[in-house]
Amino acid sequence: MTAHVTSLHTYLAHGGSAAVSPPSATVAGIWDLMQGEARTYRDPVLRELTRPAVLDQPDFATALAFLLSRKLSSDLVRKATIFALIRDFQRLRPQAVDMAVADLAAICARDPAATDHLVPFLFFKGFHAIQSYRVAHWLWHENRKPLAHYIQSRTSELFAVDIHPAAHLGQRIMFDHGTGIVVGETAVIEDDVALLQNVTLGGTGKEGGDRHPKVRRGALIGTGAKVLGNIEIGEGAKIGAGSIVLKPVAPFTTVVGNPARVVGTRHEDLPSLTMDQALPDYVI
Repeated sequence: MTAHVTSLHTYLAHGGSAAVSPPSATVAGIWDLMQGEARTYRDPVLRELTRPAVLDQPDFATALAFLLSRKLSSDLVRKATIFALIRDFQRLRPQAVDMAVADLAAICARDPAATDHLVPFLFFKGFHAIQSYRVAHWLWHENRKPLAHYIQSRTSELFAVDIHPAAHLGQRIMFDHGTGIVVGETAVIEDDVALLQNVTLGGTGKEGGDRHPKVRRGALIGTGAKVLGNIEIGEGAKIGAGSIVLKPVAPFTTVVGNPARVVGTRHEDLPSLTMDQALPDYVI
């Protein structure tokens, strides 16, 4: 079962290809790996977490619901209530479980801080925030918008990541560190995108309607960058740390600065897969 997982890791480790989509990890394959990893955790304190959260769970989906329900519950909304809500979501939207596995496999392949699959599953708040968003997004489209806002609010409080429930996110997305990421209501983040900490996909004022960025496949947005307005960040684009982006960015182009401007020449890879944040020589 782990062959699909290995092939995904190999694809991402070699930078992938802009022309094709990476192979999919299997839910069962990832779950087998996580269970095996949990058995190697010998710290008696940590075993109090890994036993109920992983080893005692029947499958990946239930384990994810267990973990998120403990985090998203509050004094006023019980863990059992949130757990039942997430399990309903997973039954009605089974593709969301596949997407969570794809997100997790991508993190493990692209982030050297992910020493195994269990570490990001249990501890990476960027991963937790995206999976919580998926529940809120479902609620939003089920016309349970106040409850979607509750999930959004709890996610922001717990993980310092604020994703509007109406935003559209793909899969194999990586929010590295996560802290301070803001994704507006009409934003779109396609597959294989990477955002680093303190990135904002925001509007430019108080106008309504379609007002947030559209980030296409494989783009990499560096630490602290602000991308504002209904603009397109093209496939495979790279935005340097701290940039202020107010105009569209062409595919496979690097921009940097305030305001952001093109530097270097067109590249051919998807920078989100290599996580290469180096910039060509430039003068602003």
